[in-house]
This record gives sequence, C-alpha cells and structure tokens, in this order.
Amino acid sequence: MKILVTGAFGQLGTALIKVLCKKHNVISTGKDIPNSAQGLKLDILNKLQLKEILSAIQPDVIINLASLTNVDYCEQEPLLAREINIAGVQNICDAFSGKIIQLSTDFVFDGKDGPYQEDDPISPISVYGKTKSDAEKLLLDKNPNHLVIRGNVLYSENYNSKSNFLGWVVNSLKNGMKIKVVNDQFNNPTWTKSMADVIGLCVSSDIVGILHWADADYLSRYEFSKKIASRLGLEISLIKEVETKDLQQIARRPLKCGLLADKAMKTLNIIPPTLEECLDKINIKK
Repeated sequence: MKILVTGAFGQLGTALIKVLCKKHNVISTGKDIPNSAQGLKLDILNKLQLKEILSAIQPDVIINLASLTNVDYCEQEPLLAREINIAGVQNICDAFSGKIIQLSTDFVFDGKDGPYQEDDPISPISVYGKTKSDAEKLLLDKNPNHLVIRGNVLYSENYNSKSNFLGWVVNSLKNGMKIKVVNDQFNNPTWTKSMADVIGLCVSSDIVGILHWADADYLSRYEFSKKIASRLGLEISLIKEVETKDLQQIARRPLKCGLLADKAMKTLNIIPPTLEECLDKINIKK
C-alpha cells in the first residue's frame, strides 16, 4: 500500500514512518525537512502544491499529522490555528478521494469528567481544541469511512522535540533546573511508538470513524514527571508541584481529561503498554 504522511518529521511522524515502512511504501512530507531526513516538501495550505504532489504520487492513504499544536500560541493566533488545523484538512479532502487518517486530541473534551470514550460529547475549551474538533467533523462529514484517531500527551525519546513533555523534563533535570509541573491535569501519557503501532494496525484493518488510543497509566503531569525522573535516574527534588492556575497559561486546559482505549483494545486485540514499560525501553536506547 502507498501511504503519504504529512507532518512526517515531528516526533510522532518519525516513529510512524519506522513502523509503516516495514509493510508499506511510505512517502514522508513536511513543510520543513530536517537536513538529516529525506522526503518531499509539502505545505497543506498550498492547494496547488498539494494537488501536484498527490497527482504525482497517487497514494492509497493519507495520514495527516500536520497541525499547529502549541495550545497557547493557538489561543494567541486563532486565525492561523484555524487555517492550519481546519483549512489544511479541507484542502486535503478537496484534493484527495482516498482514505484519510487524521490525528486528533483529548482537548476536544472539556476535562470535567475524563477519561473519555469515543461517543462522549465533545466540548472544547480552547482555540486548539475547537480547531481539532471542527477538523474531525469536517473530515467525517465528508466521508464517514475516514478515520480520526485521538491521542493525548504524546512523548518520545526525541528529547529535542518542542512538544515533547518527556524531553522538557529530562533536559531540564539534566541541567539542574528546577521545574514547575501541574498536579491537577490528568491524562494518559502515550509513547509515540505505541501510537505509531496502533496507526499501523488501523491502516491494515481499515478502521473507520473515531478511535481513541492511550497507554495504560492515567495520572497527573506531576506524577508523570516524577516517574520520568525515577525511571531515568534523574533528580526528583528539582520538580515542584503546582496547580494549573499558578502557571497563568494563556489558554484554558481541560483538567480531568485523557482517553479510554477499550474500543481499540477490543477491535485490534491489543493491550496498552504501561508507562514503566515504555520508559524502560527508552532508557535502554539512551
């Protein structure tokens, strides 16, 4: 199968390409391509460029990872957030008639009663969450046989990725920096390798609609950071526990969020890995 991946050079894209290349012909694309990587330059806001590349490649499936994910920046630049996260998806739908897999987020929920199932009502409280929920609706209204996969708090061994919570914790603690981590935001931190494996299974099984995937542990960001420090042999005393209101972040955060992966477990016959299992594998690689 020929699969085109947008936003392929982020932390999830890097993990996903490694998984998909074992069974499929994969074309990596991105707005910016790192010097060490190979792929095609593609901006999903450029309709002409998008149509030309799709015409030349003729993929069977598009996996769209291109997104503006900085929650506070989305709040500051709502028009840009809508342009990338919604109009970009519309451009892909307009230019491509095959299967589209779209990555989404638990931020489509308000965080009052998580973790959430696929059919729980959505109610985003930030610009980022609203753009992602609008993109979900746009995609599935276009064709219910497309697939939306929701994830949350993705992390990887790529410690230099800007959106990698694990990397921020590790780099800060290694440099002896004290960090403030919230104790009232709950999610299921999910290793990008775990998410990539599930996306690969979804491609092979032709899953449609909405699917949640999250690793096994449901905990606060503060507890997550302590487990990172403990498992990787870093100084826990540098981590200070705070509440979300103390950080005065620009965008509101859903507090009790996260995802239930029961549907994926049953449909794909898989079990989410524990946080300890994932951190141990990352530790071995480092």
